[in-house]
Amino acid sequence: MSKSLVSIVKYEKPLDSVRKAVELSKGLDHLPLSAKVFIKPNIVFWTKATNFPKWGVITTSRVIEDIVELLKERGIDDITIGEGMVLGKAKDKETPAHAFETLGYNTLKKRYGVKAFNVFERDLEKVDLGDGIELTFSSDIMQSDFVVDIPAMKTHNQTVVSLGIKNLKGMIDLESRKICHNADPKRDLNFHVARLADKMPPMLTILDGIYTLEKGPSFDGRMHRSNILVASSDVLSADMVGAKILGYAPSQVPHLVIAAENSNRPYDLSDVEIVGEQIEDVEVFHKSDFEYTDDENGCMPLALAKSEIKGLYYRKFDLSMCTYCSGVNGMILTAIRSAWKGERWDDVEVLTGKAMKPTPGMGKTILVGKCMVDANKDNPDINEMIAIKGCPPQPKSIIKALHQAGINVDPTIFDNTELAPGFFLSRYEGKPEFDESFFQIN
Repeated sequence: MSKSLVSIVKYEKPLDSVRKAVELSKGLDHLPLSAKVFIKPNIVFWTKATNFPKWGVITTSRVIEDIVELLKERGIDDITIGEGMVLGKAKDKETPAHAFETLGYNTLKKRYGVKAFNVFERDLEKVDLGDGIELTFSSDIMQSDFVVDIPAMKTHNQTVVSLGIKNLKGMIDLESRKICHNADPKRDLNFHVARLADKMPPMLTILDGIYTLEKGPSFDGRMHRSNILVASSDVLSADMVGAKILGYAPSQVPHLVIAAENSNRPYDLSDVEIVGEQIEDVEVFHKSDFEYTDDENGCMPLALAKSEIKGLYYRKFDLSMCTYCSGVNGMILTAIRSAWKGERWDDVEVLTGKAMKPTPGMGKTILVGKCMVDANKDNPDINEMIAIKGCPPQPKSIIKALHQAGINVDPTIFDNTELAPGFFLSRYEGKPEFDESFFQIN
């Protein structure tokens, strides 16, 4: 039985390192002549309002340009870069355009004739993934001849890791993403993510680990300069190796276990041949999630508990909370932390996602988002219900609800949410290894 080939290469030099990773993996050996190639980067977040730390959050422009050069060397003229990033407003065209310009994709257009676009502005098509799953994907990626999947290499607070398979979630529309984040414990986020690559065209996966991210997927995680590239023409094999490099056996990553079982493959790497560096020489454990406390004072993230907050029950979000409410969740936690003045709150419980149920005996219960409101609006265990409607909820509704609960958050915090990511840059000041030029194309 032949083994899947995965290369691990230390990043040392522009173009040469990516070339080595690709050649060792033989990842472009089966690239069709005159192929229509789709490059899928990872742009999990963007804001026009401020510069923010991108290391390990976003695929480096350095690796994107290098793979474009390698494709051009093979005579490929039809190259598209496409992404469906998370947006605060569904019809926002300005933010993706700003991201593509800042990351240098428009320079690649001028230099190499590469196309770059927001997939939400293009055609979409339904794809039957089997087992009753039908999701709507970008037509451009589905109708391409070849895909180059280039995720940033990170751990993830819902799926343990976010690598090649998970990166393809950026190719489905908003409704499909909500389907993935459902309340069914058996057909949950991992169940859906495991199938995202099943109907893809032939694909080369390159895990961009020049920078890696701990406690991802976004800018509030901890970033590392790791100088690692992983490449394979088999996305599952690349992801299993990538997970191990981040400190997790594939058996610890539910969507990789499901993907392996769906394709009748082992997930112990016994059918994978690794070339280049060895896993044990580059493996560094990355925490995947933030810690929570649960005691007589309340339930909340450890960062809030350290402020000695009392009377707040803010359970850890589950897999049913979608990406859009995830951004709102972080905003609420930040506002609550700033509002604490030392006087115990009235046993306020905050519920998120689609699956949580209220705890009997709480003083007030805040339901965050349309899904949570619909799930619990008639629940008899709620003493005083405070509903934050919306999909996702809007700042005015959040402020009103928190004030009603006796948590007097500062409204101006919500006025400057687009600036908040910039505050995290201070963590990396004076550390030259965190180089902004990796996200520029000159």
